[in-house]
Formats: sequence, structure tokens, C-alpha cells
Amino acid sequence: MSAGHSHLKDLDYSVVQQCMHCGLCLPTCPTYDATKLERNSPRGRIALMRAIADGNLEATKAFGEEMYFCLGCLACQTACPAGVNYAELFEHARAEVEDSGVLHSPKRDFIRGFTVRWLFMDLRRLELAGKILRLYQQLGLQTLIRRIGLMRLMPQRLCELEAMTPDVCARFSAELIAPVTRAVGEKRFRVAMLTGCAQDLTFSDVNRDTVEVLAANGCEVFTPAEQNCCGSLHAHNGEWTLAQQLARRNIDQFPPDKFDAIITNAGGCGSHLKHYAKLLADDPAYAKRAELWDAKVKDVHEWLCQIGIQKPEAHQVQIDKPLTPALSQSDGEREKLRMSPSLVVTYHESCHLSHGQKIVNQPREILRAIPGLKLVELPEANWCCGSAGIYNLTQPEMAGQLLERKLKHIKSTGATVVATANPGCLLQLINGAKQQGLQLRVVHPITLLAEAYRNS
Repeated sequence: MSAGHSHLKDLDYSVVQQCMHCGLCLPTCPTYDATKLERNSPRGRIALMRAIADGNLEATKAFGEEMYFCLGCLACQTACPAGVNYAELFEHARAEVEDSGVLHSPKRDFIRGFTVRWLFMDLRRLELAGKILRLYQQLGLQTLIRRIGLMRLMPQRLCELEAMTPDVCARFSAELIAPVTRAVGEKRFRVAMLTGCAQDLTFSDVNRDTVEVLAANGCEVFTPAEQNCCGSLHAHNGEWTLAQQLARRNIDQFPPDKFDAIITNAGGCGSHLKHYAKLLADDPAYAKRAELWDAKVKDVHEWLCQIGIQKPEAHQVQIDKPLTPALSQSDGEREKLRMSPSLVVTYHESCHLSHGQKIVNQPREILRAIPGLKLVELPEANWCCGSAGIYNLTQPEMAGQLLERKLKHIKSTGATVVATANPGCLLQLINGAKQQGLQLRVVHPITLLAEAYRNS
């Protein structure tokens, strides 16, 4: 950290002092609910941040570990009657940790340097890594290694991480989506489509479905082949400068004055994408453009409800895509599920979609617009599933507890399909269902809508 510089000390003090210590956030915080320790609560963490801002405390290893034990789910921000901007505090606190170097270790520095600072700064590198992983899976090497038990010779944590390896898509977004997709019928809007990074590798089909749905609703869709990471991974993990670099790249690639909307279909990405103005507030070349950018970024559910969704025609409910690996039905059972007159679906809210973007009703409106679909409300729908970006990789024990809690509620609904609008949540629930052998399809709401359009 440069001499005299501190993210928390330099932050607008009105943000730091907003917390009234009323405690209404405590019941909504998953880590506090699990431990009942004040330091693991939003109120406790803000007290630590304020102590640093006041100069009464220096960043320590304990402070750093506490900031990374926080999920960053922002449930506390929804509950707060004083309107505390916990998202801003959280990001600056983690930046304080990284700049101070209190969590420095050769292993940690190597992992962060390779992933956050190199791999995700150029998505051509990430795509190359994805192609290598895809080849490893398609050649059957992954299956062979698992079958012969080779992973059992490895450290337990490495075995756990290998089991979470997602299936890489056969084709990425650039291979599935044309640079410009014409509107079906009358062109009403011109929009840009952000394909993301992890989303592109593991759920490029969701990007294709999103473009099809937008076109069906009168949008001409601009989807360039080579895109950049949105920077949420960097901002949420203390890499403020890198997040700013990526924000500038995205604004240059998608000039906000050229589009009616800039569309994202990932809850975590969207929450960050809507705050470029704060990120670039001190950049005279980008500050005004970033304000317009924030106004133009729309979650796909938000945008469809804003422009008026074209409802699919009534039809027999069908499932076009293969079911997730979590399912083990026979062909007959699958056919019965495909031709069911009513598909029972429940909806898990991505934390950054509901708490970060305050988009709660729109995904439900879209699901209810699909003929033959019965939406059953999920208990604790907006309680974190444990994914939280890379939290399930860095804090596996707490993430596992939250996943178990979420799956218990999903099972209570009797639903055969769970919809959620964030790639991290999708992967977390797919892996959880696979571990428990649940007959459960995990899918993005927009994919269900796209299938309804195709079937009608």
C-alpha cells in the first residue's frame, strides 16, 4: 500500500458512519446465523472497518480473514433501515486487505496472480483454458481418472475441488450467437448482450437462449465475439485497479449512447456492472460515460418486464435440453416428465440479483408467463446457497452448510425444476443435486422461456 493511502480512510466518511448498530441485519446474515459471533455479523464487520477509518486500528491478518469470511451476499443491505451501502464498504475493506498485504503467502499470491490478475484479465486465455478442460472431459480422461480412483491419492481438498469441476460447453457463445441477431418481427430496440466469462464457458447455451428471447421480443441484439470480464471478480476480491481497467474496456466496446439497453443475464455480474460510475468517479475521461452506462445496464428479466414480455402460446410442457447429471431416470421416466401437463418449478434468488439489484418479482413474472408451468415458492428463496462468487472454493465448510440448507428447502417444495439466474448458483445447485442424487433440473429462467417459445 502506498504511503498514506487507505481505501477505508479515504472513503467518504458518511458511508462508514451510516450504521446505527441496531442489529436488524443480524437475522439475515448467514455467517452470523451459523456462528452467533458478533465479529461474523455485518454490524461487527462495519465496526472493524470504521475503526480502521478512524485510525484506531490497522489492517491485520484477523481483519483480512474476517472480510473474506463474509459472503458478500448483501442480505444485510436489504434489511438495513438506515440504507447502509454495505456493498461499497465490503469492496473497499477487501481492497484494504489486499493493499496492506496482511494475507500475503506464496501460495495465495500465486493463485491470485494466475487467476484474478492474469487469466480473467484476457478472456482469450480463459477460453484456451476452457478448451483444454473440454478436451480433457471429451476424451474421457476425467471419467477414467475418477473411475480408477486416482484422485483418492491426492490431498482431500484437491479431490473436493476436482469433484466440483463444471462441464465445459461443447461450443462457446461466439460459436452459437451471430455478431448481430435481427429482431423477430418489428424491430423495437437495439441492445447489446454481455456473454460473461464463467457464464460463457459453462452456460453458453443460456447466452444463446437470452439472445433468442430478446429477438422474440423485438430486440436487435449486438453480441461481439471477443468480450471482457465485467470486473466483479476483481472488485469483490480487492483488486480495485484491475476492476477499473475492465470497466473502461467494456465502456469502450459497448458505447452506452449507441444502445437502448446493455443486457446481462448473470445476477452477480449485473450487480457490479450497474456501479461503474462509482468505480470511475475520479476518471475525467470516463466518469460521465460511466453514469450513462449504469443507466443502460439492465438485467434481462428487468428489461423484458420493462418493455412488455411477449407471452408464449399455450402448449404441452416439454423439456428440450438434456437433464442435468444429477438425474438418473430411465428413458420412460424422462419421457413422462417431458410430456407432463404441468411442470413444477421453484425459484432460488441469486443474492446479487435480489439484494444487489433489487430484482425480485421480474423473474417470477417471466416464469408465471410460461403456459403449463406451476411456480411453487421456495422457503428462504433469498438466502445464500453458498456459491457467492468463489466463496465455495475459499470457504468450503460454510458454503457446504448453506448448500445443504438450500437443498433441504428445495426438496420441501416437491419441484422437479429449480430456476436461478446466476452461473455460480447454477453450478452450486447442480453439484449439490449430483452429490445427493436428486431428481432435479437446475436451469436459468430465460432458458425455460426460450424453450416455451420454441415449443409454441
